Amino acid sequence: MDVGLHYWTFSHPGQPEAIADTLVRTAQIAEEAGVSAFTVMDHYFQMEDIAPAEEPMLEGYTTLGFLAGVTRRMDLGLLVTGVMYRYPGLLAKIVTTLDVLSGGRARLGIGSSWYEREKRGLGVPVVPMRERFERLEEALQICLQMWSDDNGPYEGRHYQLAETLCVPPPLSRPHPMIMIGGGGEKRTLRLVARYGDACNLFGSSVDDVAHKLDVLRSHCEAEGRDYDRIVKTVAFMRPVLDDVDGFLDDVAGYAKLGVTEIQIMPDRHPVEFIEQAAERLLPRLLQLG
Repeated sequence: MDVGLHYWTFSHPGQPEAIADTLVRTAQIAEEAGVSAFTVMDHYFQMEDIAPAEEPMLEGYTTLGFLAGVTRRMDLGLLVTGVMYRYPGLLAKIVTTLDVLSGGRARLGIGSSWYEREKRGLGVPVVPMRERFERLEEALQICLQMWSDDNGPYEGRHYQLAETLCVPPPLSRPHPMIMIGGGGEKRTLRLVARYGDACNLFGSSVDDVAHKLDVLRSHCEAEGRDYDRIVKTVAFMRPVLDDVDGFLDDVAGYAKLGVTEIQIMPDRHPVEFIEQAAERLLPRLLQLG
C-alpha cells in the first residue's frame, strides 16, 4: 500500500515565520519513512467545517514548488485543485513547471471546487454546479491537449485557446497523473472513467468505497475504459494514531477492493504526527498489499 501525507493545516507551530521550517521537516521525515506522495489543499481560507476560516492557509502550487526543492522522491500535488481558481491553460503550465523542476514528480489532482466563502471573498466567480462540472471537463480536455503533440486551438463552451503550446513538456510520461477527486456518482466518477488516471475517494467506510468503485466500474464499461488501469486512492478522514489496529483493518479492506494508495492527515503538530506515524504506523501500513 502506498502512503500519501495530506498536509491540510498550517496552524502549527503558530508563528508564520516558522511555517516553512515545519513544512520542510515534516516532508523530509515523511519521505525518509517511505511516504510516496505529499499533498496540500487548494484553499485560500481554511475550511469552516473543520476549523475557523481565519486560520493560516498558503497557496497550494507555490507551496509545492517550495517542497520540490527540499524533497527528492515523493510525488507532489494538490488534493485537489479547484477548477475555478485558474484558467486551464495556465493550470497545465503550472503543473508542467512543477513537474519539470521536481524531476517528474507532479500530479494533477483536480475537482469541481465548492468553497463559496473563499470564492466570494477573493472575487472568484461563483457559478452553478452544472457549469462547474462543464468547466472541469473542459479543463481536463485542455490539460490533455497541452500535454500532447497538438499545439492547435481549443474551442469549448467556456474556454477558447488560440494555441495550446506547452514548452518544455512535462517530464512525466505520458503526462503528470490526473487524479480526479470526489465520489459524485453521476458526474465526477464518469469524468474519472473518461479522463482520469486515478480517482480519489473519501474513506468514509469500506462499504461506501466499494459502492463508489462499483459505480466507477460501470462508467468505465460505458466509456470503453479499462477499469483496472485507473489508480484507486482513498483519503482517510479519521485520526489514524488513536486506533492504529482499527485503521489498518480498514486499510486491509480497502486493499481488497483494489485501492493502492491511502492518504493520512495530521491530527496534531505535523512533525509530531509524522514522527509517531513513522514509528507506529508506516512500517505496518507499507507492508499491506
